[in-house]
This record gives sequence, structure tokens and C-alpha cells, in this order.
Amino acid sequence: MDKVISYLKDNYNDYIDELKEYISIPSISTSSENKNDMKVCADFVKAKLEAAGMNKTEIFETEGHPIVYGEWLEAPGKPTVLIYGHYDVQPVDPIDLWDSPPFEAEIKDNKIYARGANDNKGQNFVHIKSVEAFFNTHGKLPLNVKFIIEGEEEIGSPNLEKFLATQKELLKCDAVLISDTSMYGPGIPTVSYGLRGLAFMEVFVTGPNRDLHSGSFGGSVANPINELARMISRLIDENGVIQIPGFYDDVVEMTELELDNIKKLAFDDDAYAKELDVKELHGEKGFNTLQRLWARPTLDCNGIVGGYTGEGAKTVLPSKASAKISMRLVPNQTPEKIGELFEAYFRQIAPEHIKVEVKALHGGKPVVVPLESKAMSAAAVAVSKAFGRETVFTREGGSIPIVVEFVEQLEAPAILMGLGLDTDNIHSPNEHFSLESFHQGMIASAYFIEEFAK
Repeated sequence: MDKVISYLKDNYNDYIDELKEYISIPSISTSSENKNDMKVCADFVKAKLEAAGMNKTEIFETEGHPIVYGEWLEAPGKPTVLIYGHYDVQPVDPIDLWDSPPFEAEIKDNKIYARGANDNKGQNFVHIKSVEAFFNTHGKLPLNVKFIIEGEEEIGSPNLEKFLATQKELLKCDAVLISDTSMYGPGIPTVSYGLRGLAFMEVFVTGPNRDLHSGSFGGSVANPINELARMISRLIDENGVIQIPGFYDDVVEMTELELDNIKKLAFDDDAYAKELDVKELHGEKGFNTLQRLWARPTLDCNGIVGGYTGEGAKTVLPSKASAKISMRLVPNQTPEKIGELFEAYFRQIAPEHIKVEVKALHGGKPVVVPLESKAMSAAAVAVSKAFGRETVFTREGGSIPIVVEFVEQLEAPAILMGLGLDTDNIHSPNEHFSLESFHQGMIASAYFIEEFAK
């Protein structure tokens, strides 16, 4: 390993230049104007995989943006790791809030600023370079490796799910390695072992057949905004408990090992509240903050629309009102069942004088990987060696639906070896990535290859 690590250190500046080139491609998957940029970026990734030592690479066209694949399978009897990442990035708006052009990387305070620096170009590039280091020092890898780098993560990976369903043999592996999450704190080696799922709903409430003058009609018919607000208030009680019948039936409680892990993390509620500029934290009673964030389901109203919201006054009694409501799920909840329970309850609490419509927009399943798995142990050792301190284990409150697809369709554990920070402004102006994390991440990836090969 000494040769590999020395090689990574000696070529660090060249890797930064290559990352700048990667970042400069405006691969915005949501924008039709950037469709050609997506192809350019896919070609760039394919070329880097070939340069890293993959003896088979291919770009798979989809109904949307291309999927890039690479493999080296010349370590018989050794495990196979599938490394996943995405080359598409978020839009850059609002552009006026950027301190430097979003696709012209700027380095300051040992951080690289650009769209995609963290999410996900910087994080997936560390694995390409760690593999390259093995080939350039040893001529081979101690295990088998496959790469799959997609261009649609930021729009829900619609075509990767289809690709997985038809290419299970091609992607067959013993573990999936993903760097698309965050460390617990600066310089703290972190492996995430769980993600919450999602059930995202939209509700519509209709009263009279047209907007009415609130003076002429107010008091004679129901106001859909008022009724919707009352209905939303009945979804959760004062203790933070969701009131939908059957909502908690399938919830899996944290194990003693997980609860002990939370104690070790010594989460600071006061610092968290101060950073968010709130006087106190709030959530389901009977659970601490990390339990609420990682292992308890939630329900939140994400937006309400109705009536007149323009400048000045307009005394209108609206005909319609709507809201978007998301529910974060935990094992063993499913978006289909929770969506059905939500709709049944929402219709049940609706008064007779309004009409209700409920739509399920999209969802994703939760996932938890056992802390005792071999791949998890290899990742923990790897990041600990790279960062020089004990690894901590976390679960993520958010959702990455494709991770569940990997686990279920490939029947392999997914290891979330995040290298970013929650303060890196992903999806926001001035996105950045610590160059220390970039450097140590390459070393961690190399150690994972060594450890998992065992």
C-alpha cells in the first residue's frame, strides 16, 4: 500500500487539474439546453475509466442521459465491488449568489468551489483515481471492480432503475461502494449504513365552483384554505406523533448496538439549534434528535397554494387550495402502503362541504445495511486508516432511491462512504469540496480495495 499512497500523493496536483476539467462540463441533467454537455461528460468519464485501467468500458444510451460502465475482472476468487456515482449536477440558479462562475473551479481556503465539486464529481473521482494508482504501481487490482456512473441522479435515476432490471448479471457484485453522502464532521471518518425512504403526496381541496368575493360570500360557504389548514393540523398531534391509523405498524426500532453508537456520537442539540437559529428543537417526544433524524418516520407540509398571494389586497374566497406533503419512511415501511393510509385518513377527516383529491407524486423505500457486514467492516477500517481516527457510523435522514434498487436487485450491501460535509452547499450557490477530503478520500478508497480484497 505504501507505493499506492505515495503515487496518490505525488500525482495530487495533476488530479486537481483533472477534477477542474471534469467540473467545467455543465452537465445539468434537468436542462434540455445541456443535453450535448451530458454526452460530453459521459465521454469524459469513459476516457478516465479507460485511463485508470478498466479493460472494458461502454456508454449505454437510455431514453434520457447516458450511463457509463467500466470493469476489470481479472482477480479470480476475489470479491467484486461495484462503484457507483453520478456525473450530472444541479442547476446553478440563482446565479447572482455565486462568488465565482459555477463551472470555472476556484480554489480558496483549501476548498474547490464549483457546481458538482462535492455532488458528485469530486466524490466519485476519488475512486477512479485510487484504482488508477493500483494499476500504475502494481499493474493490477487485488479484487474485481466495476464502475457505473450515471447522468440522471438529480432527476431520480429513472433509466438506471430500468437498466438494473435488465443488466443484473453485468452488475453482479459482492458490495456496492457509494460516496454521495456526508461525514459526521470535518475530518471525521464516517460510514453511513441507512437511508430513510419517502412518500411524497399532493392534496387538492375544492369548495365553490369559482373564486368568490369574501365580503359577499364569506360565512356562507367553506373556504378551502381554511379547511385545508385544519386538515393538515390534524395529521400530527402536539407531541409530534403522526395521527394516521396504522402509520407506525411496520416501523423497525433501532437495535441496542445502534443506540450505543448514537451515544458515542455525543450529538450537541444546543449547537445544532444555534446553527439553525432556532430557540429549541422540536420533534416526536420520547426520542433524541439523531433517532428522529435517522430512524423515526416524519410528516411535513412542504408547501401550500391557494387564493391571492400577489402584491396588495384582494378579498377573495378561493375555489381551490392545495398542498404538497412528504413523509420520510424507515424500515419496514413502504411508500405504497403509507400512501394508501395517508389518502384514507385525509379523506376521512375531510368535511362534507369540500371535495378532496389526493395524488401520490413519487416515493422510495428505506434501507439499512447491517453494521456487522464484511463490506461495512472493510469500509470502516479503510476510512479510519485514511483519516487517522476512529470511524463513526451514521444513518441519513434523506433518501437516495437508487441505493435501495442496488440492494434489492443485486442482493448486495450498499456502503455509503461519504466524503462531503453538510456545509458544502450542495444544490446551492457556492458549492464546494474540501481538498483534504478529496486527497484523504482517494487514500480511503485505496484502503477499501485492499481491505475488501481480504
